Amino acid sequence: MSGEKRTLREMSSQKGLQVADLILVAVLLAAGAVLKGVVGSVINFFGMKPNFIIAMYCLAILLIRPRLVEAAIIGLLAGAICQVLPGTPYLNLISELLGALAMGLLIKVPMRVSRFDANPIVATFLSTVISGGSYTVCLFLFMHYESGALAAYVPIVLGTATINAVLVQALYPAMKKVLKK
Repeated sequence: MSGEKRTLREMSSQKGLQVADLILVAVLLAAGAVLKGVVGSVINFFGMKPNFIIAMYCLAILLIRPRLVEAAIIGLLAGAICQVLPGTPYLNLISELLGALAMGLLIKVPMRVSRFDANPIVATFLSTVISGGSYTVCLFLFMHYESGALAAYVPIVLGTATINAVLVQALYPAMKKVLKK
């Protein structure tokens, strides 16, 4: 060893996800599933509501900074959890995989405005749009919905993305401080 001190995060990034990272992902995905099931229908702004599962896997990816393949696995886990909740079978596997992959790519892009880290809000917004957009496209392709109804989904996806982005931006700094301890 060259005598340089390495941080725990640097060491763990070489070895993949650590047990603490896996526990964090599991807790956040479980919290997202519970919140979606319990309060997801109560919090509703003109048809738009937070998708807590997407928000929580975005938060998990922001916090642990996984490799792209690990982000894909997180997305597949989120999609599998969505299979238990009411919804359209199997479409969440595709949409959450794509959303998590987008998040895994976007966390590598520096997005600072002065001292403000815009990555949580921008990356979560774009990842939710990709997840919701791919879900909507798959819904229309595989379930043969009428194409005219596609336009009705656009504001819902954008509204959900906005709510998720604000939620993750609010939670990220506090969670980051907690994890440093």
